[in-house]
Amino acid sequence: MLYPASRLARRVEELGRAISRDFAGRTVDVVIVLESSFVFAADLMRRISQPVVCHFVRADISDVKHGGFDRREVFFSQAPRLEGRDVLVVDAVLNTGVTQEFLFRRLMETGPRSLRLVVLVDKPHDRRVDLKPDYFGFAVASNDLAGYGLAGSRGWFRNLPYIAVRPVQGRRRVARAGKIRQVR
Repeated sequence: MLYPASRLARRVEELGRAISRDFAGRTVDVVIVLESSFVFAADLMRRISQPVVCHFVRADISDVKHGGFDRREVFFSQAPRLEGRDVLVVDAVLNTGVTQEFLFRRLMETGPRSLRLVVLVDKPHDRRVDLKPDYFGFAVASNDLAGYGLAGSRGWFRNLPYIAVRPVQGRRRVARAGKIRQVR
């Protein structure tokens, strides 16, 4: 177990206080990136003391070959209208930043007053673009994580109340009594 439920709750509470302070007196338009951030977003929104309006976007990501080169295509569901609004994008993990940067460009086209990013897990060593979260829960190395909304293999483990490092490839992963364990 990397982050137990009690540590997650404390950190989300701290993030909620910081966001409430920074958005004092304003309504926060929260844009939640589905699917991995839904648990984090739900807990975080309950810790924000300012009025909150929720929006949801889903990313469709596919790797394609084009002209002999591998390329990643990112499509988002319809971006909400955010003209003149104070916007907080909530995502679970910031890896390379490519997907979030693309989303930020799309959201900026709608003319928000401010646009900030909060992530539960920041992986700065994986970054390929110049994007830093305004708020983050934990900075970690490049581990495969599961639990607290983050999916393991086949979409399993999202319901775990903690975050664990997924077992290495080549070993069977087994879920038993809500825990991840390795079977050799």
